Amino acid sequence: RLYRVLMASVGHSETFRSAALPNRVADFIFARYQPGMHYGDHVDDPIMGQGAKFRTDVSMTVFLNPPEAYEGGELVIRTPFGEQQVKLPAGHAVVYPSASVHRVADVTRGERLVALTWIQSFVRDAAQRELLYELDQSRQELLKSDPDSDLTKNVDRSYVNLLRMWADV
Repeated sequence: RLYRVLMASVGHSETFRSAALPNRVADFIFARYQPGMHYGDHVDDPIMGQGAKFRTDVSMTVFLNPPEAYEGGELVIRTPFGEQQVKLPAGHAVVYPSASVHRVADVTRGERLVALTWIQSFVRDAAQRELLYELDQSRQELLKSDPDSDLTKNVDRSYVNLLRMWADV
């Protein structure tokens, strides 16, 4: 039941669709971390799947319990700007490039519950996905506030044509 709820939520999230540009989404894996548990530095497997294989471009962690239910257990993602620690409210998710070095910090109290999945994006390059996400956020605002302006039409056309240039289908 939880799997169906998560897949429906992900499928209805405009932010997720804009950020990940999902082509394929793997089945969720549920993980429970108790005191003393962690997951060391790693990069996610580049190819996953049972039977039909797919490329993993984007990783996603969905937090299933509130951050005050446990101490430690942050998802730590290495970025060019240093380590980013992520610990979100229940029901919130973080997406990040699967090629990022990341880890789960030691849980020192309570229980960390998460759902994990991997996505093959229509756009394999993380920098291109980031540019498209930022452009799409501006595009969506313009489509709401001034749908008939030339500026909106130019931004919309630019987004669509960049996606057309960069998409793998």
